[in-house]
Amino acid sequence: MHRRDAMLKKFGYTDKQSFSKMTNVDAQAIISYLGQLEFPWLYIVSAQFALFKTYGIPTISGLLVATNEFSNVEKASKRYTDTSLLIAEFATHHPKDKRTIKAIARMNTIHSLYQKAGKISNDDLLYTLSVFITEPVSFIKSYEWRELTDMEICAFSTFWKSIGDSMGINYEHLAHYKTGWTDGLMFYEDIKEWAENYEIKYMVPAVTNKTTADKLMPLLLFYTPKLIWPAAAQAIGVVMSDRLRKSMSYPTPPRAYFNAVSTAVKLRRFILRYLSLPRPSFLRVHELSDHPDPKSGRFHPRGYLVHPYYNKPGLWNRWGPWAWYVWFSGGDVPGSKGSLYVPEGYTFEEIGPASLKNKRLDVMKGWQKKLEAERPIGCPFAISG
Repeated sequence: MHRRDAMLKKFGYTDKQSFSKMTNVDAQAIISYLGQLEFPWLYIVSAQFALFKTYGIPTISGLLVATNEFSNVEKASKRYTDTSLLIAEFATHHPKDKRTIKAIARMNTIHSLYQKAGKISNDDLLYTLSVFITEPVSFIKSYEWRELTDMEICAFSTFWKSIGDSMGINYEHLAHYKTGWTDGLMFYEDIKEWAENYEIKYMVPAVTNKTTADKLMPLLLFYTPKLIWPAAAQAIGVVMSDRLRKSMSYPTPPRAYFNAVSTAVKLRRFILRYLSLPRPSFLRVHELSDHPDPKSGRFHPRGYLVHPYYNKPGLWNRWGPWAWYVWFSGGDVPGSKGSLYVPEGYTFEEIGPASLKNKRLDVMKGWQKKLEAERPIGCPFAISG
């Protein structure tokens, strides 16, 4: 609680009037602290689940299947890695940092191709934006040792509203679009309500939903001993809502699994709240390398979900404790399988589907110039509506 109170004192957003002045810079700093120090594990899990949840919408899962992005586990893993890297880049760096600008520009470049072809709708983008606001809040409330403060919820919403603005998302279907939003909490309530109604209407069973879910489930269970895979899969089913399970044609787990997950959550919450020390700053969880490789100019992530895409081979990465665990689990370590996992690292121009590698660079440069000129560092609600 001391760190929570210190953050409130540091940033000074203590009431609704102050929330209307929250800057994009402060919002990014607050969610970085939450993701790197306060709730590092669950923050990552909530982002993973947010992506997973979007695959319960047939128009989204249908595009992934049609573009062959989920034809096998390795491709599904790369698609997840590319998406998470772009998000990590703009979520952990200053809103005007070159890496932030390039990450958003690359994301927009990829999306614009499918938007132009009528394969990605504004509502698909708005729903995807919504889950990155609502899922961390929901997960932390349900599974962490404390809930988020209003300041922290406001920060999530403020930060992602600025990303939505940079993506050119239209918010006209939100309740207060015409009058505008005074702060991130107001926007949070609006987009949460819209997303719930959207799910009721569009989160429906489809073959493509199950196809994408079935490809991702082995990734989520990879490091679980195969002997308990069925039980672990049921535990994941507990986390899913009834609507999401139905949309992916997954059965509802037996009541015993709900009770087991609830007990485990309560035990973890007690241990973290009363028996654990705060994570020190030098042990912060940072997904990305701070600087590019001095020789190649490429970047490397510090970890990976299952397949070591873009991870730098080296003594620790290939022979350290985690590498041995991966190897015994049947996985691949950085540098294995030659160039398959791109061990030399990534550039922003290469991230995305193989067909777009180093393609549409003129479009990406156009986005970069636009974002450099227009991306705000102040409050994104000053110009909403």
